[in-house]
Amino acid sequence: MKHHYCFSLFLILVMLELITISSVAYGQGNVLKKTLNSSSLHRPKASLSIDYYHRKCPDAEGIISQKVSAWIKKDPTLAPAIIRLHFHDCAVRGCDGSILLNHKGSERSAFESRTLKGFQLIDEIKSELERRCPETVSCADILTAAARDATILAGGPFWEVPFGRKDGRTSLAREASMVPHGHENITTLLEFLQGIGLDMLDLVALSGSHTVGRSTCHSFMDRLYNFNGTGKPDPSLNVNYLMLLRKRCKRESDLVYLDAITPRTFDTTYYTNLMRKVGLLSTDQSLYSDARTAPFVEAFATQPFLFRSQFAVSMVKLGNVGVLTGSTDKGEIRVNCNYVNGA
Repeated sequence: MKHHYCFSLFLILVMLELITISSVAYGQGNVLKKTLNSSSLHRPKASLSIDYYHRKCPDAEGIISQKVSAWIKKDPTLAPAIIRLHFHDCAVRGCDGSILLNHKGSERSAFESRTLKGFQLIDEIKSELERRCPETVSCADILTAAARDATILAGGPFWEVPFGRKDGRTSLAREASMVPHGHENITTLLEFLQGIGLDMLDLVALSGSHTVGRSTCHSFMDRLYNFNGTGKPDPSLNVNYLMLLRKRCKRESDLVYLDAITPRTFDTTYYTNLMRKVGLLSTDQSLYSDARTAPFVEAFATQPFLFRSQFAVSMVKLGNVGVLTGSTDKGEIRVNCNYVNGA
C-alpha cells in the first residue's frame, strides 16, 4: 500500500511537471500550474459535511445508491443521463435542484432541456426518503449523490459527497440557455466555468464524462456539412469518422455515442479519441486543438489514474457550486422535487 501511494504521488508530480513544461512553450506555464494546484487542493464547502445525514437520516446514501443501481441495471443509459442532469442543475443558479422543478417556464421546460432524462428516478428516490425521513433530504443532495453513484456504476471513481444543500425556489427557462451546448470555443467555455467557480483543469476533467453516453446528431450536424458557414465539413474531424457519422445521422434526432470506441466504459479512450480527431462534439475536439488544454488531454490519455482522481475532485467542486445552506439562504427541503413547497 505504501509503495502504491508513493507511485501515485510520483505520477501526480510528473503530470504537474510535464504540463508545466509543455505549457511554457505556449506562454501558459504559470497559469496551468496554478490551476492544477488549486483544483487538487480543493476542499468541500465548509457548510457542507459528508456526515450531514448520519443522525438525521442514516440510510439516505444507501437508499439513493440502491435506487440508482436498480434503475441503471434496467436502463444503462441512465448513468450518463444522471451525470448530465446534475451538470445542468449546477450550471444554472448552482446545485439547488432547480432543474427538477416541473412547471410552465421552468428550466426543465426549456428547449435546451428537451433531451434530459432521469427525473422519474429522482422522484422515486425522493418518495422513499420522504417515507423514511420526512422533510429531511433535499432534492439537490439526492441529485448530487445520484450523479456520484451513476458514475461508479458506469465504471468511474468513487468520491465522498458532502451534504447539506437546500433546494431553490426559482427556475427559469431562459436561464437554461446558459448551459454549453457543444458549439462553443474553449475561451467561451472557460469563461462560463470560471463564472461558476471552476477552472481549466475542471473543464478537461469533467468533459471526460463524455466517455459514456450519447448525443443527438443535432448537436454536431454542422461539423458534417457546413462548419462555421464554410459549406465544408470540420477539418479537425477524422475523415473516416466523418463518413461514419454521415451514415449514422439521417435525422437530427438520431443518437450517436460520444465515445466511438468504448461507449459503455468509463475510461480514458475519450481523450485518445481527441488525439486521433475522433471527438464527437466540436467542444470535445477543441480541447486537443487548443494549446491551453491540449497538455491536459495528453496527460489524462496516458495516465488513467490521474484522470479518475481529478474527475472525482472536479465533481466535488461542481457539486459545491452556488449551494444554498443554513437558514439564511432562502432555500427549503422540498417534499416533492417537482414543486416548491406550498405550490
